[in-house]
Amino acid sequence: MSVSVAVAGASGYAGGELLRVLSAHPEFDVRTVTAFSNAGQPLIATQPHLRSLAHLTLTETTPEQLRGHDVVFLALPHGQSGAITEQLGDDALVVDCGADHRLTDPADWSAFYGGAYHGAWTYGLPELVRAGGSGTAAKQRSELVGTKRIAVPGCNVTAVTLGIAPGVAAGVVETDDIVAVLSVGPSGAGKKLATTYLAAEILGSASAYAVGGTHRHVPEIQQNLRVAGASSVRVSFTPVLVPMARGILATTSARLAPGVGAHDVRLAWEQAYADEPFVHLLPEGEYPRVADTVGANTALVGIAVDEAARRVVAISALDNLAKGTAGAAVQSTNIALGLPETLGLSIDGVAP
Repeated sequence: MSVSVAVAGASGYAGGELLRVLSAHPEFDVRTVTAFSNAGQPLIATQPHLRSLAHLTLTETTPEQLRGHDVVFLALPHGQSGAITEQLGDDALVVDCGADHRLTDPADWSAFYGGAYHGAWTYGLPELVRAGGSGTAAKQRSELVGTKRIAVPGCNVTAVTLGIAPGVAAGVVETDDIVAVLSVGPSGAGKKLATTYLAAEILGSASAYAVGGTHRHVPEIQQNLRVAGASSVRVSFTPVLVPMARGILATTSARLAPGVGAHDVRLAWEQAYADEPFVHLLPEGEYPRVADTVGANTALVGIAVDEAARRVVAISALDNLAKGTAGAAVQSTNIALGLPETLGLSIDGVAP
């Protein structure tokens, strides 16, 4: 099986990570790479680490350039995918790494993004626990089989969701007072020139942003936790920019449900992730490090119960460009095409 692939937005961080993962996939053949301002340049001029793809040249990002491939990956800024995807036919599997097709509620899109709403696609987080499911239907991966349109989750959303959703699905936590504080690397903001992301500004420092419920990932987190079984969700979400190129460490806490103890909590997470190839629950008393996930399609989760505060604390770590974006895209694509879910994806990080 040889699958022809096009990647739009190939000159950016997400596009570059997609290409790195795709280059090692035994069934995917990257034939077209596109960009906007960098169109006409050799791919290797903008992605010099991708030596195996040095033969490719960036072309203009248009529907005409993207048509004719089996799979089209879009790694474009928010708000730019929708207009293009409307002009692509139904033959190709289209995978959007941006936000344009994640939200199911047009009102959420209007409130947090604005502009034209282009509808929700099949959500690309295979490990998301679905309320009321049984067997394979208990996870989002069952929804991905055979789909032609995939919306890849936001990277912060993935970290928070994987951290706390098992507790929501099992009913061991309450969902009206969830607090998430994330340490995030600047690559999540994309490859753009901005003073905020200069080395001189972030080295030796940490700074919160999108404070007070204004971050665009808030409605997506709420959406996921409703899928997991929450009737209503209140989330306080605060990201903190820290000096690491890539990675997310999410600390998410929620009140224990009445009568729930530490054993019940541990069991909920163990049952949720016992058979997952890419989400690993750490032994009791151990908590993840971002460094152990760099370059891998792996999310690590550690949990604790704060008995005095009657809260569950879930610590989750992942690489925002790998499991948070490109890895999730390829993992979901494998499922949609009927390929082994783990094909072309590594659980091993890069150290030191």
